[in-house]
Amino acid sequence: MYRFLLTPRWLGFAALVGVAAVVMVMLGNWQLHRYQERSATNERIDESSRVAPVPLPEEVPAAWTRVTVTGQYDPTNEILVRGRTVDGTVGFEVVTPLVRTEGPAVLVDRGWVPPAPGGAIAMPKVPAPPTGEVTVVGRLHVSESRPDSVTRREGKIEVRRIGIARLGEELPYPLYGGYVLTEEPANGFTEVTVRHENSWQNAGYVLQWWLFAALAVAGFGWMVYREAHPKQEPADRTELLNA
Repeated sequence: MYRFLLTPRWLGFAALVGVAAVVMVMLGNWQLHRYQERSATNERIDESSRVAPVPLPEEVPAAWTRVTVTGQYDPTNEILVRGRTVDGTVGFEVVTPLVRTEGPAVLVDRGWVPPAPGGAIAMPKVPAPPTGEVTVVGRLHVSESRPDSVTRREGKIEVRRIGIARLGEELPYPLYGGYVLTEEPANGFTEVTVRHENSWQNAGYVLQWWLFAALAVAGFGWMVYREAHPKQEPADRTELLNA
């Protein structure tokens, strides 16, 4: 009854369905991995909110750890990060190196400022950082590692992403491996908030891909069944056609 499955046509169809199902299962597994990663990140964000900040350790801790770091701001090497959006407005995040007496300098994201009138890339008005020794409280952010170009405009470094290694090539001192997102921006700045990642979107994709895989296999099984058990025409209709 099922010898037709050994024909080239059905063997090819079975192979196609099998490959498609495997690919969809793998895509679901990848989305599951992303769900687990994002859920772990959200847990770290929630956990860090419940604990007191710790002095910045020598080794870069997990992202979003609340830390304190002490040093003096270096406004001569201030960095503008363009293309950052807050409340629907594109502007700049202002990153200023904090030079410490011991250890590498730490990049501090002091907050977001809008562009000057004239467009999203118009040079903003940036409040000067405090002078003298300051202690910053904030959350540690990992380096944004995608390749980026560095330009200079009106005495400031301008980039699209905060890549520690790339910015280190432009500064006269070594940099810490992550940067600090301040929790208490000064007047003139808007806080860059820490947002939870949308892990449930990935969970939905997991179910979607696995469901597609199951439907592909079930659909193939239904086609095999229909091929092996074709519908029989009613006897009276068959006799009428043969008359």
